Amino acid sequence: MIAIGFDPGTARLGYGVIESEPDPKAIDFGVIVTDHTEPMAQRLLLIHSAVGELIDRHRPDAVAVESLFFAQNVTTAMTVGQARGTVLLAAAQRDVSVAEYAPSEVKQAVVGYGKADKAQIQEMVRLILGLATVPHPDDAADALAVAICHIQRAPFRARIGG
Repeated sequence: MIAIGFDPGTARLGYGVIESEPDPKAIDFGVIVTDHTEPMAQRLLLIHSAVGELIDRHRPDAVAVESLFFAQNVTTAMTVGQARGTVLLAAAQRDVSVAEYAPSEVKQAVVGYGKADKAQIQEMVRLILGLATVPHPDDAADALAVAICHIQRAPFRARIGG
C-alpha cells in the first residue's frame, strides 16, 4: 500500500508518502509553502495544484489527513480547514480514498500514547521508517506520522467497512 499523509496548513502544508510493504519506508516527504502576502485564493490554488501533482506522481492507494482539532484561534482553525478542504478536493478529483485521523489518534498509532509530544513523535517516525535522522521540517514529520497511522489502521478499517 502507498499512502500520502498530510499535515494541513495554508502557510506550510506537510506531506509524507509511505510504502507499507514489506516494511514501512518513506518514499517522499516535504512541505508545500505558500507566500503569506498572496491572496488566500491564490494560496489555496497553489496547494491544490501541488497536492494534485503529488497524487499524480505517487499514485497512492489512500490519502490520510489530520482532522481539525479544536483551536482557540478561530482564524487559524478556518485557514487550516480551508487547506484540509483543498487536499480533500484534490483526492476526490482523482478518485483516491481519504481517511481522516484526529491528532490524538495519530499520536496513539505512532508512539502508543495519545498525548505524546512532538519530539517523541518525530523520533518514532524516524525509527519506524528506518531514517538516519528525524525528518525535517516538523510539518513533514507530522505528515509522515499521519501516513504511518493510516497504514497501521487501514486493515482494521477495511474489515469494519470504515
